[in-house]
Amino acid sequence: MDNNVKNVIVQLRSREERGLLKYGVNTERKDLTNLEWLQHLQEELMDATVYIEKLKSEMADMKGMEWRKGGSRIHGPKDFDSIQYHGKTKNYKQQQEND
Repeated sequence: MDNNVKNVIVQLRSREERGLLKYGVNTERKDLTNLEWLQHLQEELMDATVYIEKLKSEMADMKGMEWRKGGSRIHGPKDFDSIQYHGKTKNYKQQQEND
């Protein structure tokens, strides 16, 4: 099994245990409507978006620094100005300057 998949499984099991201890329920509960489940999902995704924005901001603040991202190629903050998204390149730096 892929080590990344193994790591995710371990994290999911740990998260389930913590959730049961903290809330006393899991996702098999029957007291929430589909709309309430969607609300929970939306809130989790909004949190995730905030975390992504924080990390992008920190990366932009690291001007001149470089780090490795797979293989042997060195990547730095400018590598993340334009990102491929669903087959289209989006220039996030230019978008921020225009906002």
